[in-house]
Amino acid sequence: MKTFVKVMKALSDPNRVKTLKLLQEKMMCVCELQSAIGISQPSVSKHLKILEEAGLVDYQKDGLWVNYFLADGNHSPYAASLLGNIKHWLDDDPQISELVKKAPFLNREEICKL
Repeated sequence: MKTFVKVMKALSDPNRVKTLKLLQEKMMCVCELQSAIGISQPSVSKHLKILEEAGLVDYQKDGLWVNYFLADGNHSPYAASLLGNIKHWLDDDPQISELVKKAPFLNREEICKL
């Protein structure tokens, strides 16, 4: 039951749900997620850590960048099930629709002024 509760708690915050919906569109770094959602970098990092511990998000390092993406769900059947379903959930929500439209145009080099 502990794993189930961890996954459910991870989805109990609107910013974490927004993060998952954005990561459905493409792999992103913290600065891209911060720009899209409009919350501080430490908050984004904290949310990503909770999502990672629940088995919903994974990451890979690429030089100076840390790229986050949706996990494959192999570590938890609950995470796998939710990841499969969330792809179809909230598509008609105006806030989510706006975020998803912005996703392709988020550019880490522009955001971080590199």
